[in-house]
Amino acid sequence: MSETKKFNYSLFRQVMRMMRPYKRIFYLTAFLTVVLAPMAVLRPKLLQVMVDDYITPGDVPGMTMLACIILGLLILEVVLRYFFLYHADWLGQATIRDLRVRIFNHVNRLNLNYFDKTPIGTSTTRTINDIESINTIFSEGSITILADLLTIFAVLVVMFFTSWKLTLVVLSVFPLLIWGSYQFKESVRKSYEKVRNHISTMNAFLQERISGMRIVQIFNAEQREADKFRTINRDYTSANLRAIFAYAVFFPVVDIISALSLGLMVWYGARGVLSEEVTIGVLVAFPLYISMLYRPIRMLADKFNNLQMGLIAAERVFKLLENTDTVQNTGTLAPERLKGKVEFDQVRFSYSGDVDQDAVLKGVSFSIQPGESLAIVGSTGSGKTTIISLLNRFYEIQGGQIRIDGHNLKDYDVYALRRRVAVVLQDVFLFSGTVMENITLRDPKITEQQVVDAAKMIGAHKFIKKLPGAYHYQVMERGATLSMGQRQLISFVRALVFNPDVLILDEATSSIDPESESMIQHAIEKLIARRTSIIIAHRLSTIRNANNILVLEKGEVKEFGPHESLLELEGGKYRDLYEKQFLQVAGISD
Repeated sequence: MSETKKFNYSLFRQVMRMMRPYKRIFYLTAFLTVVLAPMAVLRPKLLQVMVDDYITPGDVPGMTMLACIILGLLILEVVLRYFFLYHADWLGQATIRDLRVRIFNHVNRLNLNYFDKTPIGTSTTRTINDIESINTIFSEGSITILADLLTIFAVLVVMFFTSWKLTLVVLSVFPLLIWGSYQFKESVRKSYEKVRNHISTMNAFLQERISGMRIVQIFNAEQREADKFRTINRDYTSANLRAIFAYAVFFPVVDIISALSLGLMVWYGARGVLSEEVTIGVLVAFPLYISMLYRPIRMLADKFNNLQMGLIAAERVFKLLENTDTVQNTGTLAPERLKGKVEFDQVRFSYSGDVDQDAVLKGVSFSIQPGESLAIVGSTGSGKTTIISLLNRFYEIQGGQIRIDGHNLKDYDVYALRRRVAVVLQDVFLFSGTVMENITLRDPKITEQQVVDAAKMIGAHKFIKKLPGAYHYQVMERGATLSMGQRQLISFVRALVFNPDVLILDEATSSIDPESESMIQHAIEKLIARRTSIIIAHRLSTIRNANNILVLEKGEVKEFGPHESLLELEGGKYRDLYEKQFLQVAGISD
């Protein structure tokens, strides 16, 4: 990818701006960086002084005093380095902690259109893996790279000041090191780039297969999916192995170059001692200088790669934050209650945004009076579920207007609006947690007694009380330990406790067995009688009791009216559906 070939300074500044809330800690680490660089170089210099000025002349008291100074300096350096490393890592963790919250809140506000097009594994990678990679910018990147560069500069200055000839001899092999470091950096960069792409693919694959494991096993697809995963895993492993190979080659090469540099230093230094151009103290100190010089250089290429990979991850995360496909919550209306009048006026909508090419709704118009119920029927893909999604502002319409109580839907604060609208879906999603938490969604305003009363109204109280722990029974992920009917009953209770003004049932009774349906039918009828209700269902009893029925076909309204009126239409769409499906069902039930 071309984006990794050059260092992106603009992106780097954007990342560094995230540290503004913690600028004091940043200044502290920067100060410690500046202090530690010369302090580290001071120890070999003092050792040189000890050898030349105290050990050689035999000054034991002076040697002891200088040894104590070196020990004190070492202790101080250890303490300061502890604070440096701790606060550098703390700075990274604090920054990415805030970024995780920012990302999660942003994802919460995205329209469902984003989730329709983006695999969950990809979003998980952005929120976890990529953000963790951004941490390397702080823990192994910017600040530590600066510290290493300052250390290298300080070492070189002291080395040249001590013996410029010996320093030039030591640096004679540096071109080899620079060339090797560049080759290593490029090799690892390409490998890490592939690793990031492969881990995103792997996360998406695993999330989908684990969530859909029931389908995989039902259709005996375990071996096929295992083969697919084996291919993905092999590609991911190969990318990591290429990086490992680069490390396995580079580090021994650096050790060889360092040994060569040390050998040249000993060869030239020994001659210098014999000719009295170099002191023994210098000869003792220079190996330490070489070690301090090569150690950070050995890690600089790797740290710079980590910095680059962190920036690539940051670019992906920032691209997600820049996604403007969010609910534009510019409305200010936030009524305590809604009367419940719903109007669709020539509403046009397409999931792709192009209503001319693939419109799902083509000028749909209808109205529901407060307290009335509307049943929506139509074939698959006619736009039934789309209507209720638009009513909750999960998507933005491209034409027409939706009004509630005479006000444009966009005039309402979206969160205030959704508090007054409850939806019961066919595919019930339950979170890991207790039954109580799944019903209240951790809303502290809802009491346990309200939950129990709603459960009794629905007819769910008996089966909940039989669960181990009753309302505090731990539900597994997606409600795996409960039957479909039980999960559906819990979703009814969830809708009831929020006391909505508009109730939407999207095939909500399709998964309920006849016995369970008989338990909740009376409660549903009472709810519909005092709330504006929109019902998408195929069950005859629910549709017949609705005030009006809306018949959709390919995104257009074909018929609208009460059950009896629509049956009287010769050749009508509803009558045709009724005769094909509902009469047969009614005959079976009779």
